[in-house]
Amino acid sequence: MGKLIKIEADKSISCYLAEPETQPRGAIIVIHEVWGLVDHIKSVADRLAQEGFVALAPSLLEHSDFDSAAITKLQEALFDPEKRNSVQPELRKLMAPSQEPDFGELTIKRVKACFDYLYKQPEVNGKVAVIGFCFGGTYSFSLAVAEPRLALALPFYGHTDQAVDELREIKCPIRAFYGENDERLMSGLPDLTERMKEAGVNFVSKVYPNCGHAFFNDSNRFAYNEAAAEDAWVKVKSELGQVMPAK
Repeated sequence: MGKLIKIEADKSISCYLAEPETQPRGAIIVIHEVWGLVDHIKSVADRLAQEGFVALAPSLLEHSDFDSAAITKLQEALFDPEKRNSVQPELRKLMAPSQEPDFGELTIKRVKACFDYLYKQPEVNGKVAVIGFCFGGTYSFSLAVAEPRLALALPFYGHTDQAVDELREIKCPIRAFYGENDERLMSGLPDLTERMKEAGVNFVSKVYPNCGHAFFNDSNRFAYNEAAAEDAWVKVKSELGQVMPAK
């Protein structure tokens, strides 16, 4: 349904662009997990296009020190209870580049370039949202801080350590989604909620029982939770409909 295009940021990066067949209701950036721009993320963009949105999914690990192929090979093992512990050290080593300040600055620069590309499209009418998963959920928070024109942020199992003063820069609603068994993120959610409240952000989180990290990813047989994913999708469409109603 979609096509690959190039967007100029620090360098030319590949993006998957899915467009609706009718007049767009607005646009949305789709930020991938650490596995990169895989078919699952492209399918999310396609689904959003079917709902009437221009959807742009950037490949944010291009031209970086990430070994995307090696990281992707670990995906299923990380969610397999029998293999998880044995592959975590390798994943931490492969993920080390993401801890570098330069990587964070570069990534948000690329996401902002995607925002600017969509925002300038006449048919979008200045309405641009973001949805992201894990790695992408975290950068959805970051874009909300960095871009006051953002209409809505929909982070899935993401987190931010940004201080209250930084969070005060957020001007859009944030609707966040988590799995109850995602221990690391659940332990930090009360503090995040309090910081958002103190910053005056319109922040609402939804926690799904009996599922964990990556519950929306239907390509991961260990993580996917159909009931939670379907309910979350209904809520995503509802929230997008509030800021970008159908014509």
